[in-house]
Amino acid sequence: MSVEQNYFENAITLEKYMSQMESNQEKSYSIYEKFELPKDEEFFALLKEKNPQILVITEDWCGDAMMNNAILRKIADAADLEVRCVYRDENLELMDRYLTNGSRSIPKYVFLSQDGEVLADWGPRSAMVQEFVDGLKAKLPEKEDPQYDLHFKTVIGEITDGFVYKSEYWDSVYEELKAVLTKSLSK
Repeated sequence: MSVEQNYFENAITLEKYMSQMESNQEKSYSIYEKFELPKDEEFFALLKEKNPQILVITEDWCGDAMMNNAILRKIADAADLEVRCVYRDENLELMDRYLTNGSRSIPKYVFLSQDGEVLADWGPRSAMVQEFVDGLKAKLPEKEDPQYDLHFKTVIGEITDGFVYKSEYWDSVYEELKAVLTKSLSK
């Protein structure tokens, strides 16, 4: 059994994770309710046929997780996939297997076959969302600037608003998840 499969078997469902969120719960459910899946019959047929298991490394304080997990849940609900979550900060040994540029960035999605083989991983954000975040962060003053904290809080608010209200970001997450899953399941 793979390390990831072991974590998967001991993790909580995405539904339970979202229901017990202490931060961002209302925003995550709002995205989940508003996001409309495209009519991708071929993609959903592939998901139902291959039935991958999805292990999510996440934390509810994370804005990317707030948005991405809602999109993933919508996909999982449509294809009847099993998605289970572990908390990053309680599972650093797993997280450290899936670093992004040396960082413990979340969420990370690990796609597993029914046999527990790691097929692919994705996260923490789509290229379009990364560009949006980078653009806002580029406007920040140097950390030594006395106004840095104020500007940083403003940028975080703008990022969060983008995640909650801009459906093009939801669509970009969906499209990247679709591409990674399609490629990994079509081998």
